[in-house]
Amino acid sequence: MKQKASFLLFTAVALSVAASAQIKNQQATPAQMVDALHQAFGKHHARAVHTKGIILEGEFVPDPQAATITRAVHLQKESSQVIVRFSDFAGVPDIADNSGLANPRGFAIKFKMKDGRTTDIVGHSFNGFPTPNSDQFRDLMLAVAASGKEKSKPNTLDKYLDSHPAAKTFLTTQKIPASFASVAYFGVNAFKFTNAKGESVFTRYQFIPVNGEKTLSKAAYDKAGPTYMLNDIKKRVANSPVIFKMYAQVAEKGDVIDDPSVAWPASRKLVLLGTIKITKLSSNTVQEDKGLFFIPNNVPGGITPADPMIDIRSQAYPISVGERQ
Repeated sequence: MKQKASFLLFTAVALSVAASAQIKNQQATPAQMVDALHQAFGKHHARAVHTKGIILEGEFVPDPQAATITRAVHLQKESSQVIVRFSDFAGVPDIADNSGLANPRGFAIKFKMKDGRTTDIVGHSFNGFPTPNSDQFRDLMLAVAASGKEKSKPNTLDKYLDSHPAAKTFLTTQKIPASFASVAYFGVNAFKFTNAKGESVFTRYQFIPVNGEKTLSKAAYDKAGPTYMLNDIKKRVANSPVIFKMYAQVAEKGDVIDDPSVAWPASRKLVLLGTIKITKLSSNTVQEDKGLFFIPNNVPGGITPADPMIDIRSQAYPISVGERQ
């Protein structure tokens, strides 16, 4: 009887390992992406990642330079209303703002045009991404999940990071921001911009705070408190607008377009797209946060996704939205 039980246990473990290996060798589906995030951070009825956040409102005013590289309607002459959401990284609803898993910070923007259309941008406070594609991001999240149950070192995540330097850099070299308002944000993926003449360039977004960047030391971060970022942004926007300049970094020949783990050189041309002026808090009810979503491929004419990851991310988001309800 004991032998039979042992055999059944061995079979179950073997099948589990085989299934896991098979999943890792397959192309990541949107559902697998969301499930991997839940395995890494826990299952709940909230966002699978960047769960804890705060919603604000404001205005975007385009700069004349924008029209030289794209005919996108919100980047022409008329201003747009914006809804923005700052957030901590991990998919943990009650994560402390001074946790190691709170970085990078998220910055998502929904532009609301006067004709009723919207367009979205999703960025974070790191110039790059831990993996070159969705498949490897799923595998990274599965490694995070596995390592949480392991006591021995090196664990699954350690081994993954040793063989994936971009992921290791992402997880170990994050800036520690003093405020959501005092850190630069970057679009993860590349887009093709096309202007009224039919001329095209490949770009990535950058959002630079007009008052400059300010970071904290590790000691100050440890003492900052679990809601220091939320408290700070509430006070700031109550006193004066929080302002970012929005740029398009333009790729040159030879720059990698479809690998977000490779940042383009800082010497690349920046085209000023406009100014985001954040002026007030939104209601920030549970219902508002559950209903607000940002889809990376929700773009107008004149902007086209240039990285395959964009479509995978965009298919995963509605799954996560459905699970919040």
